Amino acid sequence: MIRGRAVAGAVFGAMTLLGCLVSSAEAAQCGSSPAGFEAWKREFSAEAQGKGVGPTALSALMQTNYASATIAADRGQRSFSLTLDQFLAKRGATTIVAKGRQLKQSHAALFASIEQRYGVPPGPLIAIWGMETGFGSQRGNQNMLSSIATLAYDCRRPEFFTDQLYAALKLIDRGTLSGSTRGSMHGEVGQTQFMPKSILAYGTGNLEVAANALNSTANFLKAHGWRAGAGYQPGEPNFAAIEAWNAAGVYQKAIALMGRQIDEGGGAAALR
Repeated sequence: MIRGRAVAGAVFGAMTLLGCLVSSAEAAQCGSSPAGFEAWKREFSAEAQGKGVGPTALSALMQTNYASATIAADRGQRSFSLTLDQFLAKRGATTIVAKGRQLKQSHAALFASIEQRYGVPPGPLIAIWGMETGFGSQRGNQNMLSSIATLAYDCRRPEFFTDQLYAALKLIDRGTLSGSTRGSMHGEVGQTQFMPKSILAYGTGNLEVAANALNSTANFLKAHGWRAGAGYQPGEPNFAAIEAWNAAGVYQKAIALMGRQIDEGGGAAALR
């Protein structure tokens, strides 16, 4: 009888533990509305604390709000389904190229130093800079941590944004970012719009400073296989590095095309 009670007790204990784990998993599950966000934050914070995230970052996480505007933007990314010509027109490619040529000349020393260090010419860097933020003029005004936490909670891509959230929390603990850092709809920050994991891996200083952001972007491209002197149009060796920067095919082709126009210079405004 004693042995039977012990076995029964062990089974009951295991079932109780399983019930707690299931309850915990349910609390941490993704959601598609604001309703479960606060409970999810509490569960995620406990998990993050167990993984070594410090009190500063945890406090910032608990102060985040469900970012409805981010969810709306995430559901409405229609520009990536446009044709290349439509995408170029919508994003103001002619203006980016014209301004980019001016910046290539006025910041010649900066771009020369970047190319010497990373092997990346000015054109694609300037094209990314112009495409992402209009050369720093449109860096977004969303709370970075709220955006990323909301997307980590949301059921659409929780794995990807959970990794980004842990990176953001680490950057907050380091003092690189803060709970009040502002960025774009998906949590991108800086002049060329870096996500937190990319900041950890490739960031070279304060990314709100153009020189740092451009060096960081070149560092990213080099780390993804960029070879000095090789071509970067579709089918050429360095196009893969542009593909790594953004997954949308129309975006990749636009950067390659605008970059070539900036690097080649000349007076023609046409992108073809």
